[in-house]
Amino acid sequence: MPVLSDQGSLIAYDVRRSDRARRVRVRVERDARVEVVLPRRAPAAAAERAVRELRPWIERRLAHAARQQAAVAARGDSLPYLGISLRLHAEPDRAQVTRRGDELLVPADARARGALERWYRRMAREEISARLARACARSGLSYSRLTIRDQRTRWGSCSRAGTLSFNWRLLLAPEEVLDYVIWHEVCHLAVPDHSPRFWALVADHCPDHRERAAWLRTNAATLVL
Repeated sequence: MPVLSDQGSLIAYDVRRSDRARRVRVRVERDARVEVVLPRRAPAAAAERAVRELRPWIERRLAHAARQQAAVAARGDSLPYLGISLRLHAEPDRAQVTRRGDELLVPADARARGALERWYRRMAREEISARLARACARSGLSYSRLTIRDQRTRWGSCSRAGTLSFNWRLLLAPEEVLDYVIWHEVCHLAVPDHSPRFWALVADHCPDHRERAAWLRTNAATLVL
């Protein structure tokens, strides 16, 4: 892992070569990892040059990632669920997660992380199915199938066949953010692109969609277990 060490602070970064890359790209991941993607034939020095040139932007992104990580750490022994906080209560003989009021009863060992994800996935299907039914009834639209996924960067999608997919991590966001993403994808059933007609339709059903989308962009890295 190369390290850029001038101007006081250090920036460590990974270098990855790609046959598909046509130019040098620098990415700051949500976990504060910096990656430089080089075209296959680009000189190795191009990575350091790119990091040096983009240093102010990289440092801003790293500072943002640090704030996001601090926000996750501040949750302590609790997890967000559609705008409320559920306290984790570990039980030694438990294998599955169960909700009891404002508590989540979880396994007391290494199985907890997987059990929590399975619970959030299960609840995502229930929550989103009910909200989709209401949105479709209100809009007069219909979909063919619902899938719950764990996409790295996408929160929802709508296929040409009418399949709607949603990221289960949306249940870690406030309720109104989940509803915005649902309306976004439902509107794609009528308008497949992001034309002015599409955004006008979204605004009809979700007038403050810009604020909800901005929250999601700003806080995306906190939607983790």
